[in-house]
Amino acid sequence: MEKWHSDKWYTSQWNHLDEVAKQFNFQDQIKIHDVTLRDGEQQAGLIMNTEQKIRLAEKMAETGIHRIEAGMPAVSKADSDAIKTIVKMNMGPEIFGFARCMVEDVKRAADCGVSGLVIEIPSNEQMITEAYGWSLEKAIELSIKATTAAKEAGLYTVFFPIDMSRANIDWVLKLIERVATEGHMDALAIVDTLGGLAPHTVPYLVDVVKKRIQKPVELHFHDDYGLGSANSIMGLAAGADVVHTTISAAGERAGNASYEDIALSLLTMYGIDLGLKYDEIYPLSKLFRSMVNFPVRPNRGIVGDDIFKIESGIVAGWFQNVKNDNPLLVSPYLPELTGHQATEIVLGKHSGAPSIEYWLDKCNVKLNETEKIALLDQIKLTAYKKNGLLNESDFMTLIEAYR
Repeated sequence: MEKWHSDKWYTSQWNHLDEVAKQFNFQDQIKIHDVTLRDGEQQAGLIMNTEQKIRLAEKMAETGIHRIEAGMPAVSKADSDAIKTIVKMNMGPEIFGFARCMVEDVKRAADCGVSGLVIEIPSNEQMITEAYGWSLEKAIELSIKATTAAKEAGLYTVFFPIDMSRANIDWVLKLIERVATEGHMDALAIVDTLGGLAPHTVPYLVDVVKKRIQKPVELHFHDDYGLGSANSIMGLAAGADVVHTTISAAGERAGNASYEDIALSLLTMYGIDLGLKYDEIYPLSKLFRSMVNFPVRPNRGIVGDDIFKIESGIVAGWFQNVKNDNPLLVSPYLPELTGHQATEIVLGKHSGAPSIEYWLDKCNVKLNETEKIALLDQIKLTAYKKNGLLNESDFMTLIEAYR
């Protein structure tokens, strides 16, 4: 077994060249801190009741997620009750709460029994003065008071500077250093609230922050440019300790970094096993989506419903030739790795002779070559009329003419 080629995946050995790997500074114990129950629910129109949150937390625990941010107690009594129940169930993961930079919020979280707390404060000067209407000194004072209260309550405290990625570098580092020395933080989250970080900026930012405060660094990146997961991997490779994620990239606006993208990429492209039950990746996504009517495109990587369906006749031929001995020649990983159903050859406009052979064999039907050609033409025509794939009933109807 190689890092890039096991019995369940086959990626690129170029990922592991010395010239590439020498850039990496991965920590030994990377943690997934999942924020689906809080930030994921901030997606417009996405609501989970208490029972759904508890069930989802149970499934995340079963999958091996290391931390669950169970919610923000100040939002509602229902949120507070859900957090308390999740804590009492002692599922395995660390349970965190989320709070504004207010002592009262900290107390509410502590009353829920969480072991850790993420405390937010705006850190972009324009946001502090224009959106919040505060002075810069007020932001610092509130941060010091709230983080000190969290320390006094015995909570592992993650300081969370909102919109840090767009703040003035000198100002935000001053804010962080004052909170670290005058208040308290066990870890700092680098927060890209509006998703504006470029991938190659992330390692620089992680390095600067770690040198200035010498605390564990967490990553909270949004997906407005579709880079949330890639940016998170860049940050982890630069030495960040924890990554904030959601299930299937749910979250505010364009969503958050996807834990599925990050975890599976680390495993199959970097040789880093986070200790998850990877075959629960797709079932967990399906459970979440069924709870909240959260569709993802069917060919979305890793969690898409159709990613192991083959329509192209050429690819169907490849698969037929290698499916028994070397199926990884036509897929970067096997469906069972993520809990998907087995690879399936489907019928549509792009089907070819191998597709017909597969379906005839599947339905135990024998046709001569002329009949196969005619049947393929009918399949393509039917696909045009349906504007989509044929199902088994469609196929059986078509072959009735040859019985």
